[in-house]
Amino acid sequence: MLKLDKVCRKLGSFRLADITLDIPAGTYYVLLGRSGAGKTQLLELIAGLTRTDSGAIWLDGVNITQESIQKRRIGLVFQDYAIFPNMSVFANIAYSLTSGRYDRTAVKERVISVARELNIMHLLDRDTRHLSGGEKQRVALARTLITSPKLLLLDEPMSSVDASLKDDIRRLLRRLNRQGLTIIHVTHDYREAVSLASRVGVMHNGKIIQEGTPDKVFRKPVNRFVARYAGIRNFFRVRFTENNGEYLAVSSKNITFSLSEDSFPDEGMIILRSDDIEISTVSPPAVKKNAFRGIVTEILPTESGYELTVDAGEVFYVDISADMYKNHPVTEQSEVWLNFAAEALVVLQGTG
Repeated sequence: MLKLDKVCRKLGSFRLADITLDIPAGTYYVLLGRSGAGKTQLLELIAGLTRTDSGAIWLDGVNITQESIQKRRIGLVFQDYAIFPNMSVFANIAYSLTSGRYDRTAVKERVISVARELNIMHLLDRDTRHLSGGEKQRVALARTLITSPKLLLLDEPMSSVDASLKDDIRRLLRRLNRQGLTIIHVTHDYREAVSLASRVGVMHNGKIIQEGTPDKVFRKPVNRFVARYAGIRNFFRVRFTENNGEYLAVSSKNITFSLSEDSFPDEGMIILRSDDIEISTVSPPAVKKNAFRGIVTEILPTESGYELTVDAGEVFYVDISADMYKNHPVTEQSEVWLNFAAEALVVLQGTG
């Protein structure tokens, strides 16, 4: 559907470098990255607001690299919505049609159809200056969707929406995608990617450093930068070794981890998700691998339960549910046992 082939663009001292992507029709693609990573610049290249220095952009098998924005059939919703403040909601939504070759009846029918789809019929006569963030988001979406784009680009669509309205916007975007609309959604929020994406790309310094399904990217990150986006906090610098057919990683504090894989560099890192760690107040069997005794040093509430900081020679961060905490309460300075599967450890080369 959308294909980018070695797209490059220099913007002052910043450069989008060799961006190559292949996004099938119907994909909900979330592009993650910090501010300044190049996410918005990439959207503007795809939309046609700026042009590539090199490389090509294809849409449905057609090279659109040099096509004007009007001919690309790509909709872009800006982070600040870019709604015309001197026009009503109806006039904003209808703008692209009233400036084209459509009669008034056809325009009205199309506006009503899109407004009904986005549940904003009651806003059509309103002044846009008095809309909430969520209402402005829907109006901006309606103004874009009325052109029947093949591809919808969203630049930080949740950034100005109240937390109480974000679920409504997510449901709306999921519904549009289920109806067949291909979406590229730029954000810095890992949780948005998890809740919406069928594919994820992580962008850093003008490059896409990892791309794939959310499970692949967030379960098997290629480096520490990507891992931090997945909310992973357990990083251990290690040296790797083998002992009688068992593959091990030994940390700088001499904690020995048992690995499931036999391919690794001499030195590097291992990472471990907080929710892959089991915690118990009972000592596990002596033969149990990756079992460590520790002391709880801090307990913090989280959205889904609690995060425990445990000193077991290395510091571990452990996520537990509210129900588990209620049924097996621990306190700071409690002695606990940690255990996790060898398969939960991800090996990274280097320290980055």
